[in-house]
Amino acid sequence: MYKNLEQALLDLERAGMLKRIQREVDPYLEMPEIARQVFENNGPAILFEHVKGSPFRAVCNIFGSQERLDYLFRDTLKGTQTAVLFKSNPVEFFKHASPAKLLRAARTGLHSLPKKSGKLKDFKECKLSDLPQLVCWPEDGGAFVTLPQVATRPAENASVMTTNVGMYRVQISGNDYASDECGLHYQIKRDIARHHQKAIEEGRPLKVSIFIGGTPAQTVAAVMPMPENLSELLFAGMLGGRRFRYFIHDGYLVSSDADFCILGELQPDLKPEGPFGDHIGYYSDRHPFPFLKIKKVLCKKNAIYPFTVVGRPPQEDTLFGSFIHQITKPMVPASIPGLVALHAVDDAGVHPLCLALAHERFRPYAKPEEREPLELLKTANAILGFNQASLTKYLLIAAAEDEEAGHKIDVNDVAGFFGHVLERIDFSRDLHFETSSSIDTLDYTGSKLNHGSKLTIAAAGIKKRELRNNPEDLQMLKIPGITSAKIPMPGVIVLQGPAYDSADRENFRAQIVDALAYWKFRENYPWISIVDSAPALDSSLDCGNLRDFLWLTFTRSDPAKDVFGYRAHFCDKHWECKSPLIIDARIKPHHQKALTVPEKIRERARQVLEEEKIFWGSK
Repeated sequence: MYKNLEQALLDLERAGMLKRIQREVDPYLEMPEIARQVFENNGPAILFEHVKGSPFRAVCNIFGSQERLDYLFRDTLKGTQTAVLFKSNPVEFFKHASPAKLLRAARTGLHSLPKKSGKLKDFKECKLSDLPQLVCWPEDGGAFVTLPQVATRPAENASVMTTNVGMYRVQISGNDYASDECGLHYQIKRDIARHHQKAIEEGRPLKVSIFIGGTPAQTVAAVMPMPENLSELLFAGMLGGRRFRYFIHDGYLVSSDADFCILGELQPDLKPEGPFGDHIGYYSDRHPFPFLKIKKVLCKKNAIYPFTVVGRPPQEDTLFGSFIHQITKPMVPASIPGLVALHAVDDAGVHPLCLALAHERFRPYAKPEEREPLELLKTANAILGFNQASLTKYLLIAAAEDEEAGHKIDVNDVAGFFGHVLERIDFSRDLHFETSSSIDTLDYTGSKLNHGSKLTIAAAGIKKRELRNNPEDLQMLKIPGITSAKIPMPGVIVLQGPAYDSADRENFRAQIVDALAYWKFRENYPWISIVDSAPALDSSLDCGNLRDFLWLTFTRSDPAKDVFGYRAHFCDKHWECKSPLIIDARIKPHHQKALTVPEKIRERARQVLEEEKIFWGSK
C-alpha cells in the first residue's frame, strides 16, 4: 500500500525493476524515444534524475510490463477482482463465495471510500513551464501531459463521490496558449462531457483539477471504465489498498498524494489543440477543443513527473488495457445479456476492430445447418451502444453454440477467430453497415472528425467453405497494378497496389473484380485487403505479417467508403456480395501521417541507454 509515487518507485528499484539515468536528458523527443526503446526491449522503469529545462525528475515505463503491474498491485489485485466480481453479479458471488473471499471483499470495500486529508501547505506553487516539456513526436503541436488524471464534479459543492476522473491529454505549450492556459482534449463519449454540459447550461465555468503522479493506483483508475455516476476514486482506493486522500481548495478537488495538481477553469470558447501522435499510430490533427485558464499549479517537495508515450500498438498503454481487462473481465458479459467475451484488438488500434463471442439461442431447435445470426445481431447492437465499445468500427461476432469438441472459439486468438467467422459467413446476409455514424475522435478514415461508419460481420452455423493458405494459389490471380500478394493467415490475402487515386478508384476496383471472375480460389480466400506498395508503404512493414495486416487494414479504411466485394449489389436496401469481401486500405488524401522518428534521435536514445548500462530484461 503505497502512500505516494516515490515510495512505489523505490520499491520497484529494490526489486530490480527500475533503473536511473543520471545525465541530463532532453524531454524534446529524446526522453520519449528512450521510453519507446526500453518498452520495445522489455526493459525496466526509468527514472530520469536530470531533465533539461525542468527542476523536476521524471519517470517512464512504470506500467510497461505485466511483471511490474503484478508486483505493484500484488497485495490488492485479488481483492479488487473480488469486489468487481461482486459488483458484476452479486447473486452468483454469494452463491459461490468462500469466507475468505467474503472477508477480502469487505476489506477491499473499506479502502474504497475517499478520505478528507491534507492541506494546501503540503504543496508549493510552480508554473506549467516548470514541468518537463515532453514532446513525443516531431510534428506534435507542443508539450503534452501524457498521464494526467483529470478530475471534475458536476458542481463546486457536489459530493466527492460524484467525481469523474479520466485520462484526457493536456497540451501545456504551443499553438496560441498563454503561459497560464492549457488545452484539454477529451474525446466523444467521455464522462467529463456530462459535467461540462451541466456547467454550460448553468452559465458557469467548470472547475477542473488535473493530478499527475501520486500512487500508481490513481493513474490506473483514470483509465478504468467505471459505470456512469460511480467515481474512479473508489477504484483508486480499492486497487491502492489505501483510501484516496483529498481536500477542497477554493472549490477545487486536490489529491493530497499527487505529485502535481493543476487547477483551472474550462473557458466558454475553444482554442486549437494538437497535432499529437496518438495511440492508433498516426498524428491527430489540430482542432478546436476546450482549454483551461490556470489558477494554480501545485507540486510536492521532490515531486516526480510520470509520463508515457503513445503510438502504434503495442505501447505501454497496451499493458494498461490488458491489466484493466484482467480486472473487469466479469463486468462486460454481465452488462450485455448474451455476450460471452469481447476483445478490442490492440494491434488494430483498439477501437477500429472488436471481436465478440455471444449466444445464438433464438431458435434452439434449429439444426446446425439452419442456424443463422439472429440473437447475435441483437447483441451486436448492444455492444455498439455500450460504453467505449460503442466506438468500434469493425465488429466481428460469432456464436458460442458453434464450438465443437476440440474447437474452442477464443476472441483473443485473432487468426483463429477470423478463420472461424470467414468459414461461416454468408456474404448475402451477414454484413450489416451503419453509415453516417460516430467513430473514435482519433480515427481519420471517416468523412470528418468523429464521423464515419461501422460494419458488423455476424457468423453462425456450419462451415460454408474451406480456407486455404498456399502462396502458389496467388500466382493465378493476375490484376493490373498489383505488385505483390501475401497471406497473413488462412483465407486472407493482402494485395499491394498503386497509390490511391479517387479518379481511378472505380476502374481499379473493377479490374480486381474482373480478375476474380477467373480465379478458382475465390471461396477459399473470402477476405482481401488492398494496401499501398512501397515506397508509400513503410519498408519496415510486412503485409504478410498478422500484426501489420491488422494495423494497415483497420486503421486505413472506412467501411462505407472502402468496403466492396465480388458481384456486390443491393437487395431491399441491404448490401451484399459474393466471396471475397474486399477492403481498400490504401492511404487516402484525408488520412493523417503515420508516426516516425528521425534516425538521429533513435541513435541518441540507444547511445544513452548503452552508456548508462541499462540492459534489457535485467532484474
